[in-house]
Amino acid sequence: MSEKTINPRRREFLGASVLVLASAIIGVPALANAVETKINGFTPVYRGAITQNEPGKVNVHPVTYKLHGLDIAANVYTPANYDPQQKYSAIVVAHPNGGVKEQTAGLYAQHLAEQGFVTIAMDAAYQGASGGEPRSVDKPTNRIEDIHGAADFITQYPGVDANRLGLLGICGGGGYSLAAAKTDKRFKAVATLSMFNSGRVRRNGFADSQLNTIQERLRQASAARAQEVAGGKILYSGDADMTDAQIAALPFEMYREGYQYYWRTHAHAGSTFKYTTSSLLDLMRWDATDQIDLIDQPLLMIAGSKADSLYMTEDAFPKATGTTDKELFKIEGATHIQTYWVPEYVNAAMSKLAPFFGRTLVS
Repeated sequence: MSEKTINPRRREFLGASVLVLASAIIGVPALANAVETKINGFTPVYRGAITQNEPGKVNVHPVTYKLHGLDIAANVYTPANYDPQQKYSAIVVAHPNGGVKEQTAGLYAQHLAEQGFVTIAMDAAYQGASGGEPRSVDKPTNRIEDIHGAADFITQYPGVDANRLGLLGICGGGGYSLAAAKTDKRFKAVATLSMFNSGRVRRNGFADSQLNTIQERLRQASAARAQEVAGGKILYSGDADMTDAQIAALPFEMYREGYQYYWRTHAHAGSTFKYTTSSLLDLMRWDATDQIDLIDQPLLMIAGSKADSLYMTEDAFPKATGTTDKELFKIEGATHIQTYWVPEYVNAAMSKLAPFFGRTLVS
């Protein structure tokens, strides 16, 4: 896969007019799944997103808070008829690799708020609208600390009961949520959706398809870090300016549908697949399943039955031996990316998430 990054003008174009073009080119209903609107800088790209805050309904509140000196951009969703004098359960929602809070993380945060929870979806440090230089650093330590930081913030939010805090991680955010919940017992329950083990994939390749190039890629990452330290150009991996034909030719369903989701139907200016090549020094020695026996909280893992990423959830689930309150739920017929936005599959996920958090986040 080419490491060439997207032209900024093309990124802007993808965020708007390509939504119309995509439905004709690749047969995906584009405009039905996205909205172009703003609430104080909030620009959602998912179906059914809030277009304006109204009394008595679920509202979204863009916020910024500090984490280790960096500005973290987040959206807090409050339930209908929210009263800060009351007490609410809260849920932190961690976004996928390359994603931002205005995509699937926002969709699920909004749906959970519709069920009466206060929720927060935040952009990872160095990514999206959050601060941090260089851009697109993607290190497990940072992503895990993002989750701890969101817990710090939302447990101080008016009306939130700090003793009723849950965690939902989607894709890469799912792997990082497992890691955060191992030690952060403020989280009383943890759920993952289409969990992606970033360390395993960056190390071994998707479906363990690059085992024979691990050492070569580690040397490349080491050289990239040396170049950064010397003041040279920062190298990036992961992003590619691909045509529709090239996307269709990708060997894995998750990547084919992922490019359509992130670059076509749900494109957002803050969203990018790229990450600094030097991040691989941290990613390739990390694994989402390390010591997950430390999770003693209730655990719900959800994945599509047809997802070619399902092997990561199925590998992690039995290793979470520290909790007896756990369930692996497969959404019949769903692929990885389809769990992000297809209403049928989102509803199936919510039919498990809402009662799970309702049962486990009690005083």
